[in-house]
Amino acid sequence: MSKIIAQGGWNKVFLITNAFGKEKFQPAANTELIVINDFLEIPDLVKEIKKNLQGKIVDFEIALNLISGAGKEHMAVLEAVLELGLNFRLVGLKNGNLDVLGLER
Repeated sequence: MSKIIAQGGWNKVFLITNAFGKEKFQPAANTELIVINDFLEIPDLVKEIKKNLQGKIVDFEIALNLISGAGKEHMAVLEAVLELGLNFRLVGLKNGNLDVLGLER
């Protein structure tokens, strides 16, 4: 995750994590941690994520990385992003470098 944050040149990064992730990750200056209760059911997680992102994203498209976490959290993040009316591109690492999936290079 740190490489993606460092290589992306992002204006703002929102790292959605649980209490364990908060303890283990030292965010960069442009990173805001959104700590969720991963014991909640998906609809409640969606509400929590939306509440924490509402009004903070000014673009219509975001870069999204789902490399860590559980399926339940991934579903909640995707639903929250869609309910906020945002488009997204999936990003990851390829050979140690930032890669926007689906774009030919």
